[in-house]
Amino acid sequence: MNLLKSTALTALLMGSAFVPCKLSAQTTWQLEETTLVEYDLATGISIPWELLWGPDDMLWCTTRYGDVLHIDPATGAYDTVLELDVYGGNGEPGLLGMAMHPDWENTPEVFLVYTEGSWIGGTSERLSKFTWNGSELVDEQILHSVEAGGIHNGSRLLVLPDNTLLMTTGDVGDGGVSSQSDNSDNGKVLRFNLDGSVPANNPTPGSHVWSKGHRNAQGLCLGPNGLVYSSEHGQSNWDEFNIIEPGRNYGWPNVEGECNTNAEQAFCEANDVMEPLMTWSPCAAVNGIEYYDHVGIPEWQGSVLMAVLGGFALNDKRLSVLHMSEDGLTIESEDQFFSEFNQRVRDVAVNPYTGAVYLAFNGPSYPGSGLNVIKEFRPQSADQVEDWSDDRGLDMFPNPTSSSVRLNVGAAWNRAEASVYDMQGQEVWRGVLTPGLTLDVTSWNPGTYFLATTDDQGHTLSRTLVVK
Repeated sequence: MNLLKSTALTALLMGSAFVPCKLSAQTTWQLEETTLVEYDLATGISIPWELLWGPDDMLWCTTRYGDVLHIDPATGAYDTVLELDVYGGNGEPGLLGMAMHPDWENTPEVFLVYTEGSWIGGTSERLSKFTWNGSELVDEQILHSVEAGGIHNGSRLLVLPDNTLLMTTGDVGDGGVSSQSDNSDNGKVLRFNLDGSVPANNPTPGSHVWSKGHRNAQGLCLGPNGLVYSSEHGQSNWDEFNIIEPGRNYGWPNVEGECNTNAEQAFCEANDVMEPLMTWSPCAAVNGIEYYDHVGIPEWQGSVLMAVLGGFALNDKRLSVLHMSEDGLTIESEDQFFSEFNQRVRDVAVNPYTGAVYLAFNGPSYPGSGLNVIKEFRPQSADQVEDWSDDRGLDMFPNPTSSSVRLNVGAAWNRAEASVYDMQGQEVWRGVLTPGLTLDVTSWNPGTYFLATTDDQGHTLSRTLVVK
């Protein structure tokens, strides 16, 4: 359902089931029975692409410009633990998907996909793994390379229960020629052993290809009963939500969406095409997905949470909640949330302890631009953060403001240098944080600003300030 942002009174009159409101210092959102508390976990980031809850109970994030961030979910403080030289971070290419080794305690490895090269020398998309030494990612090992392009590079990663790794690749804008070609790894879902070798039980001996006929899949997650779900961009119509099965053909470019024309039906019968569970037309630009199976938000339990970048329609940038049947084989309904932000939602992650949901925003327009925000939506029943004013916290009040803002500085950030930036990344203030510091913002233009500070150990903390 499409939901409108309303005041509490308007919502009461309209009977809205999902309403933002203000309680104390934080914005809250009301579901049927559950109240979600909204926090800006990390701000001023360009451009968050993958969000993962890590086996070390930290939130991990890739940015399209080549950084891997290691974020404390309790405070929002983060470290940049890898800086890659990537190709095309200001467009669709760059640093993309990420996954962790399942035996983290003994093998702390992180798998990453990124594009490298240049317009002159050619480009490729690398699947690499790095070793986590406790403070940074080191010792890159390149496992596989495929062709990269200015568009349609995929790429999500997913470790399966059998300790193999799936990687989605796009057709790099070739119209789907590579998607149907058995001589190309593009337009496919690939499957690897964790050392990069070909699993013995892949559909074609000696080939990494797990399924073919894909255009540009940018969502991948595990569902119930071992099902693998994928979300995939259509051309201008027929975005898809699929179940991925080995050896199956997903039709592109001969089939868009369901097999519903005479030519498509003939191709589907001849090539064992797997039809999608759901399609969207015109395209909504479906993206990162995560299966939600937590009691924290019972209204969403047993659903797939899907980030949506937004397509041709207004107000279609959102989080979609796909309510699945118990066996996971059908979608019973879709609910839509957070379109009020007018932000392209790139990915979603879940806190396994509280059931909180994290969303990575990429700005209001294609292909995404910073500075951006990672927001947390936490069930109020699990909420233990009041004003971020503990030792490692930093609170700004009043916020929003039109005159001045006072900073409540945790001891860890006292005397730290800080800067405030506008949405275009222009610095509007620089100074040193001290308890009770007050900033005069009367000369600042109305809009959203980001404060960023770094302590003496290199940890970064960021906060959002709204000037009205």
